[in-house]
Amino acid sequence: MDTGVLAEVLGLVKEYDGGGGRVRVVDDVSFTIRRGETLGLVGESGSGKSTVARMLLRLVEPTSGEVRYDGVDVLAASAREMRAMRRRMQVVFQDPYAALNPKMRVREILAEPFAIHRVAARPLGEMLREVGLDESALERYPHEFSGGQRQRINIARALALRPEFVVLDEPVSALDVSVGAQVINLLRELQRTQGLTYLFISHSMPLVRYLCDRVAVMQRGRLVELGDCDQVCGAPRKEYTRRLITATPEIPVSA
Repeated sequence: MDTGVLAEVLGLVKEYDGGGGRVRVVDDVSFTIRRGETLGLVGESGSGKSTVARMLLRLVEPTSGEVRYDGVDVLAASAREMRAMRRRMQVVFQDPYAALNPKMRVREILAEPFAIHRVAARPLGEMLREVGLDESALERYPHEFSGGQRQRINIARALALRPEFVVLDEPVSALDVSVGAQVINLLRELQRTQGLTYLFISHSMPLVRYLCDRVAVMQRGRLVELGDCDQVCGAPRKEYTRRLITATPEIPVSA
């Protein structure tokens, strides 16, 4: 694996106006993501992990700090430069149904990225087969699928333009445990076959330990622990990390 840095966040801060003044939801967060690895970003709800991911993708503008992708200053990029960069950076959201337009057939959903970026479309049936779905799904609407199938469609759309980096924002938290385990194994296989780099956001330490190479632990907007996954999960330095480990049950996934 190429261990060069692909993505880097430096001193990210995000503040919002609150009733009593400015509220800081992300406070001086810094980490790197190496090419080809999976970095887990873990913490309780409200810890700021999804906000960090959205700032990395420039879906949310930070109050201060830097974001670099493959050496390029993301926050200084023009609209045209960001358009090209978004072909390389994609996201899979938590709610598989809300992320799909209910009025569009799967065929239209999968074709949309190619139309937006004005590039030749890949065979749509092939895209479905990559995520374990049959080509017959192309003519159906999102409500005709189970939650796990919808998330597979979301993954197929995210990979349409052959990105190299994907943010996985709690991609299985809305799914049944057994279905979620199947999706996690799919993501692992896609990483192996397509050479993907992941930022995996979760509140589940067992899932992070299974899928990730390194883990960054967030608490109340701050990064409190960062290191190799086995090291952090096996011998955490912080009491907060220990509580996260004991709070979530083991997930029935197999290597």
